[in-house]
Amino acid sequence: MRKIINSTYVSLDGVIGNPQNWTSAYFQDEAAAYAQELLYSCDALLMGRRTFDGFSQAWPAMEEATGEFGVRMNTYPHYVVSDSLRKPGWGDTTAIRRADAVAEITKLKERDGRNILQYGFGPVSRTLVEHGLLDELRLWIHPVLVGEDDPEGMLGLRDFSASFELADTRTFKTGVIIATYRPVAK
Repeated sequence: MRKIINSTYVSLDGVIGNPQNWTSAYFQDEAAAYAQELLYSCDALLMGRRTFDGFSQAWPAMEEATGEFGVRMNTYPHYVVSDSLRKPGWGDTTAIRRADAVAEITKLKERDGRNILQYGFGPVSRTLVEHGLLDELRLWIHPVLVGEDDPEGMLGLRDFSASFELADTRTFKTGVIIATYRPVAK
């Protein structure tokens, strides 16, 4: 069975929103190689609507500058959980309605193929954890305090709890730590 791997950038103060504003100084060769290794180990992308909107606007214009990485970001099958998205318009994108998300994502995991990658942590991630569909959570912990007070840009999850066990860590020269966690069965 395929795994779903979540990859999320987070600051020391729990900010996950607008990572392009605070991660670029830390994205050096080691991080680029790790990101490439992670993407290439997968063959599909799963996302929520906010991530989809950002990616579908940014990645088509970045393909030339990022080479094969950008090609894969643009050509992998994309699955977006959204009730309002009618015509996704970014490559091979399938919209999944919220009411059908658990059943459809379960079927997606059961298909032949490599792992499924999810960027960012939000409502879709929460659903995955709640239903035992998330296999790994990889937090890219950046040594920066962002100071954002927008709850939408924070990792904070009201009325939600889950336990994880540490599976791996990797530290880059820039001070970024990738902590890989696996959910603990309830």
